[in-house]
Amino acid sequence: MKITAVGDCAIQKCMPKYYQGFEEVRDVIAQGDVRFFNLETTVCEDCFPGAHSGGTWLRTTRKVLDSIKDFGFNVTTSANNHCMDFSYDGFMQTLQNIESAGYAQAGGGKNLARASAPAYIDTPSGRAAIIACVTKCDHCENAGEQTRDFLGRPGVNPLGIKKVVYVSQKELDQLKEIAKRTTLNVYNEIITAQGYKAPLGENEFEFCDTAFRVGEPRIEFELSERDMKRITTAIKDALMQADLVFVSVHNHAMQGEKLTDVPKFLTEFAHRCIDAGAHGLIGHGPHLMQGVEIYKGLPIMYSLGDFMLQLENCEAVPDDFYKKFGLCAEDGLYEVFKKRTKDFTIGLQRQSEMMESVIASFEMENGKLTSLKFTPVELGLGQKHSSIGWPRKSENKNILKQLAELSKPFGTVLDEEGNVKL
Repeated sequence: MKITAVGDCAIQKCMPKYYQGFEEVRDVIAQGDVRFFNLETTVCEDCFPGAHSGGTWLRTTRKVLDSIKDFGFNVTTSANNHCMDFSYDGFMQTLQNIESAGYAQAGGGKNLARASAPAYIDTPSGRAAIIACVTKCDHCENAGEQTRDFLGRPGVNPLGIKKVVYVSQKELDQLKEIAKRTTLNVYNEIITAQGYKAPLGENEFEFCDTAFRVGEPRIEFELSERDMKRITTAIKDALMQADLVFVSVHNHAMQGEKLTDVPKFLTEFAHRCIDAGAHGLIGHGPHLMQGVEIYKGLPIMYSLGDFMLQLENCEAVPDDFYKKFGLCAEDGLYEVFKKRTKDFTIGLQRQSEMMESVIASFEMENGKLTSLKFTPVELGLGQKHSSIGWPRKSENKNILKQLAELSKPFGTVLDEEGNVKL
């Protein structure tokens, strides 16, 4: 079975099939039996915006899903930080539109059972399953379990992570003194004593809603074992129904000094998924590439970067977005995006590492990885708004060199053509 996969697809307008470079990209994706992308937008109409967003309130139309399908994709996920940009109505419309467009979809559903269930893709080479989840989402985005008493809550399949900051004993004592002098923790202490807030873990101190412990200064993230069990159970169940099982994870949590650094918890998560029987992990979220690891002979792609990026191509944004930048709707889209980007000089669409990525193409035989290749793409850095964001095959050798450097810490070797040495 052949699989092709890309990362984030933040698309806001229908894709012109005649744009230069479309056919080359389509032909790479078409090589796969399973063809995956992350849909990083909502697809809805006449829905009120959510109280918060994934950064920009992203919304597009049903026609755009058909436009993406021209590339040949057949499976996607809604499990990302933009899922509730237009609240529950927008989310449910998005799921309905994905289904009516003919895609298999994982990671989102009308309750937690549906959101965590595998999506199955039947191909001439066999049957594959995708399980998708997302880290660091707001609680309102997480799907809720259905019980005999209540309906489940729509949302995405969460992978909970708890951030713990380690500091010296002296630094912890200083935080405690600041909290005492400012009464910072008084309310939380009261509601904890009353039973309305869960107590902190042993040897922890809370400061600005963050847990602190004594230790070598660093930040650690701890995986939710409850979420971990649900995801690994889904993997084991999917193995009964499919020949191959893959996990998709959308992550924005940082651990390190650079966005390209892979958080330790993400490596732990990937390893535990493969230990449970998954045949690989497809990562996305930080809008740039992160390294590739071969673990027990199976592929872990921590982040494939952006496949489409059109954050400044919204046809409309809510009042909340204008207010963030001290403006109102009467000022218009040009002014609000001009202010956010400091006169169009900053932002993701002006950073080369955000506008360069790869398409992963790999082949599995009898549950084993037999080949893995990355095709470099670029999204039109420096072009005007009307044409930016569409993927094109790139001749820029630095893209693959960068991926090779990012993969070195994992012992992964890429040649100049993007092939991984297995």
